[in-house]
Amino acid sequence: MTKTIIKGVIAALVLQLAALWPDVAFAADDAVNGANTAWILTSTALVLFMTLPGLALFYAGLVQSKNVLSVMMHCFAICCVASVLWLVGVYSLAFGDGGGLNAIVGGLGKAFLTGVGWESVSGDIPETVFFMFQMTFAIITPALIVGAYPERVKFAAVLLFSGVWLIVVYAPVAHWVWGGGWLAEMGVMDFAGGLVVHATAGTSALVFA
Repeated sequence: MTKTIIKGVIAALVLQLAALWPDVAFAADDAVNGANTAWILTSTALVLFMTLPGLALFYAGLVQSKNVLSVMMHCFAICCVASVLWLVGVYSLAFGDGGGLNAIVGGLGKAFLTGVGWESVSGDIPETVFFMFQMTFAIITPALIVGAYPERVKFAAVLLFSGVWLIVVYAPVAHWVWGGGWLAEMGVMDFAGGLVVHATAGTSALVFA
């Protein structure tokens, strides 16, 4: 008897919460492609796995045993720093509207995901999904530079360099190619990150070393 009453109370609460929950609807349901959204979510997980644990284990296997822990910590810490900075403003600099400077860099109109809600779309997927997908590239790109750090730099300097690098180098270049900047206007296409990811990280690692 008691279990029946409890189940009835729980069911009533669920119904009440469902009635209070706001209706979630995209601005244009036809504009959102479910299959593409599912695939981008899957790709987001795959790209993140390339950094953690993929890149961390790969670089750890290339250094002396005494440097394994520091290299893995570099990758994990960069993941955290990049995620926070991406939300704070780097996403907006890369994919926001830069006004008169749009050919060079985006603006801060989307800092802290300002104006990005359930109804926001990017192409035919929700912009929140696009935000997460692009964030994984912002994570792995500075992490690729980790190969230049062992026995050369302190941990705090790695975090500082990676944060500044994301803002000064990655955000503008991502905007040039993927965010509608001057290279995009010229018709340059980068489907796999050869320019935005590998060219910037490789060049920076060489200069750093």
